[in-house]
Amino acid sequence: MFTMQEILTVSELTSQIKFVLEEGFSAVIVEGEISNFKAHVSGHWYFNLKDANAVISCTMWKGLNNYVFFTPQDGMKVHASGRITVYPPRGNYQLDVRSLKPAGIGDLQAAFEKLKQKLAAEGLFDIEHKRTIPEFPKKIGIITAIDGAALKDMISVAKRRFPLIELIIIPTKVQGSGAAEDIVDSIRTLNRHPELDFIILGRGGGSIEDLWAFNEEIVARAIYNSKYPIITGIGHEIDFTIADFVADLRAPTPSAAMEIATPDKDEYFAFINDFIYNSYQDIMNLIGNFQNRIYKSIDSYGFKIPIDLIRRNAQSLDNQIYRLTQNMDKIILRNNNRLTLISNKIEAHDINKPLKKGFVLVKQNSNYVQRVENFNLDKAAQLTFFDGAIEVEVKN
Repeated sequence: MFTMQEILTVSELTSQIKFVLEEGFSAVIVEGEISNFKAHVSGHWYFNLKDANAVISCTMWKGLNNYVFFTPQDGMKVHASGRITVYPPRGNYQLDVRSLKPAGIGDLQAAFEKLKQKLAAEGLFDIEHKRTIPEFPKKIGIITAIDGAALKDMISVAKRRFPLIELIIIPTKVQGSGAAEDIVDSIRTLNRHPELDFIILGRGGGSIEDLWAFNEEIVARAIYNSKYPIITGIGHEIDFTIADFVADLRAPTPSAAMEIATPDKDEYFAFINDFIYNSYQDIMNLIGNFQNRIYKSIDSYGFKIPIDLIRRNAQSLDNQIYRLTQNMDKIILRNNNRLTLISNKIEAHDINKPLKKGFVLVKQNSNYVQRVENFNLDKAAQLTFFDGAIEVEVKN
């Protein structure tokens, strides 16, 4: 390597230390507690690992931290796998982390409880924020894995219970790296849909690591900020996630979520059939009761008296009509006779009769001339015959 007599530059010394450390610690697994965790805008993670007596700086690059299924939090105990590297500009050594896992289920549970308390304090779980699920939905949005059994179960339940429902399915990653971000994107996508009734967020069963995406803070806040109500059906009945506490309604499984979300057509058909049958029976009974009351009234003595009165009055009315008819006939006959006499008189004075016999009507100045003394020899005259009239001029 080098002797005590050699004089090295800082760079040379650092380079040799870098070689020794990186070659000697090329693959290590370190257990420690996370502190000063920072997610840089570039996507890289920077944090410290510490125990009671020491601390070491750590970096984890974007391409690698995409495979971490949880979001690291200060105070969480983890196992970090990687290699030791030296950063020459500052002469620091650090752990270049290749993979990151919780040190145990207890640490994940502690992170779960910590986030749960934080969101509860902010009011995200409060009952007054829970919205009502419509009883007869038309369109339901579904967020789940496209190839999972959960989706098949939900579709089967929807077809069986309420075939008229329309399902808007958003294929979503629900486990592993990037699942939380994908779930948030799917919620935002469905919130841009104009006519949804609510959203079902579903996933089948799994370990706490498998379900961890639903314990992420970004998912909880996306559910809380959704303009549509959200039903969660995540894992099995015993599984609870942060998403379940924020959701408007929690179902124990994905298929149970669809059961809760849709009305059962068989129940409503049965109700309608019972209603029709009972209504028919009630109507028939009502009609029968009224018929009996009517028959009793018709057969009663009190009802017969009005009938006799009506019959007597009807007979009296018939007699009045007969007498009136007789009087009208007499009046018509007398008037016909009078009309005949008048007509005969008119015919007797008809001017055309003497004209037919050869008589002539003489008219001057629009007046008929009845005497010679009334005839004016200086004026023209109009002579009217039976077959026409002529104008004549009088000359002395």
